[in-house]
Amino acid sequence: MTFQELNIIPPIQKAIAEMGYTRPSPIQEKAIPVVLANSDLIGCAQTGTGKTAAFAIPSLQRIAAQKPKTVGAPRVLVLTPTRELAIQIDENFALYGKYLPLKHTLVFGGVSANMQISSLKKGTDVIIATPGRLLDLARQKQINLSGIEILVLDEADTMLDMGFINDIKKILTFLPEKRQTLFFSATMPPPIRKFATSILRETVEINVNPVSSTAALIEQSVYHVEKPLKPKFLVHLLRKESIKQTLVFTRTKHGADRLTKMLKKQGFEALAIHGNKSQGARQKALSEFKKGQIQILVATDIAARGIDIDELPHVINYELPEVSETYVHRIGRTGRAGKTGIAVSLCSSEERKNLDGIQKLTGNKILVEKLSKIGFSA
Repeated sequence: MTFQELNIIPPIQKAIAEMGYTRPSPIQEKAIPVVLANSDLIGCAQTGTGKTAAFAIPSLQRIAAQKPKTVGAPRVLVLTPTRELAIQIDENFALYGKYLPLKHTLVFGGVSANMQISSLKKGTDVIIATPGRLLDLARQKQINLSGIEILVLDEADTMLDMGFINDIKKILTFLPEKRQTLFFSATMPPPIRKFATSILRETVEINVNPVSSTAALIEQSVYHVEKPLKPKFLVHLLRKESIKQTLVFTRTKHGADRLTKMLKKQGFEALAIHGNKSQGARQKALSEFKKGQIQILVATDIAARGIDIDELPHVINYELPEVSETYVHRIGRTGRAGKTGIAVSLCSSEERKNLDGIQKLTGNKILVEKLSKIGFSA
């Protein structure tokens, strides 16, 4: 199937053709007709499957086809858990709506609200927001959400993990009851499903590439390395394998900072990205990494949401996550858009149970490499 067969309007067809889009991904092929038909939707698909286009393209098409009830009032609201992901979604809306006379506005915390308020007062069609800042502005009556026609909850499982569900419930009180609601999540644990069914009506459910599956194009391996040896081993691995660009995952913010400092001392161009960094620092690190100006980006899991680089060659799990599904999210940062990728994990004896959980979830036996393969000795 092609995008033309999905009855996408010419202005959006032109924009996505310029981006090199020809055929929709499975989630796009299934979701776009549902959204265009004005049905509520639960879309369950893992990271890197094209979820943003699955809701952004038909949402833009729907509001472009009809006049707004109130001039200048927002008609589409996208809620997402992190600033990085909000910025990424905003960039995609700009690309898909390049030839449409529609405006979109970013709303998130960590920066002054003044510019956001000013932008909202000028009128906007689409708001992409994190829940906390949006709720603050709604309570202050700086934003009118009564004209929202389409509500999108993106990365709903992450928003639950981050404690945003109560904020979302409060935001719903500012929205009209009659609206279309699109619910996207990589996983569907019972609390998420219960919440979804409480706010949706006549729902269509689509499941594509569940989070338990890992991309076939990702080459996965694990080295058994004890915690005290991990810094030395990582440096050896980066040099021996001549890794030009990689995203390295740590469990904690302080761990990310310590590892980045060590890598810099060893001569690597490295930056850290996590929740304690200012928004400016996070965006600078992301921008430089995407442009290839730095070799290594050390990240925590939440901060890494929103990193979307089609040709990122490597992901390294410096520490294995305690939640098995997180592993799938992490390695899904490579092997995107039909490209191959390499995911390497360092596993200490304390992390063996985490490795077992990952292999049980994915149904894959991850290749165990000997340290001697890369000539490493303690």
